[in-house]
Amino acid sequence: MTDETDGTVRFEQTGNVGEIILDRPTKHNALTPLMYKQINECCALANDAADVHVVIIRGAGEKAFCAGSDIKALDGYEDFWAWRNRLDYIPPILQLRKPSIAAVKGWALGGGLEIALACDLRVVARSAVFAAPEVQLGWNGAGGAAQHLTRMCGYGQAMKLLLTGERFSAEDAHGIGMVEWLVEPEQELEKARDVAAQIAGHSSVATQAVKAAVRGAMDLTVEKGLRNENELMSLCFAKVELAKLRAEKGGTAQ
Repeated sequence: MTDETDGTVRFEQTGNVGEIILDRPTKHNALTPLMYKQINECCALANDAADVHVVIIRGAGEKAFCAGSDIKALDGYEDFWAWRNRLDYIPPILQLRKPSIAAVKGWALGGGLEIALACDLRVVARSAVFAAPEVQLGWNGAGGAAQHLTRMCGYGQAMKLLLTGERFSAEDAHGIGMVEWLVEPEQELEKARDVAAQIAGHSSVATQAVKAAVRGAMDLTVEKGLRNENELMSLCFAKVELAKLRAEKGGTAQ
């Protein structure tokens, strides 16, 4: 069993941008159960902070974004039922209301790939390497790779990557539509911060509405999606009207 004190996940904030940092570089930021808990806590903190408009997720060190869950941690579960009911780390990332950006370098394997896929946008260094190797170990991934790859890249590409478990390059990932920005090595964080600053410069209500509309589009019919967009736009208009009202009274809108 892994030592849960080995590694941590921390939250840092600069202006309106929060960063969730996977910090276990000696193990390629492989995740322990304690780190699962900390990811949940950091995501809750980001959601609750009104002055956080965008969230970047990145890995510490020079070599990896995240090598997924530490395989040795599986020995810590009493049985399959305990594993089934574990505290997971992908749902809180999906439940972030603020736009999220993965800044990826080096290894992004298994759960690391799934963390990147769970984010809204991906900025990836050309030196990054991806894989979903679970099938080679005798199981499938359970953190959304099948869901997100199928939606982003199509059925055939998802089946190819998940059935072979083979590693694929940043260029390959960009070519199949998995990566939004492909940058030179060591430039991924700077670019992610530039993108985050651009998004954070917009109304947080508007960017959260855009995220809710796009996420909803994956589950709703066009008719229901249009109604959803209309309701979200109404909320944005209400924010604008509130700002005008406060300005007229000499106050400020948040």
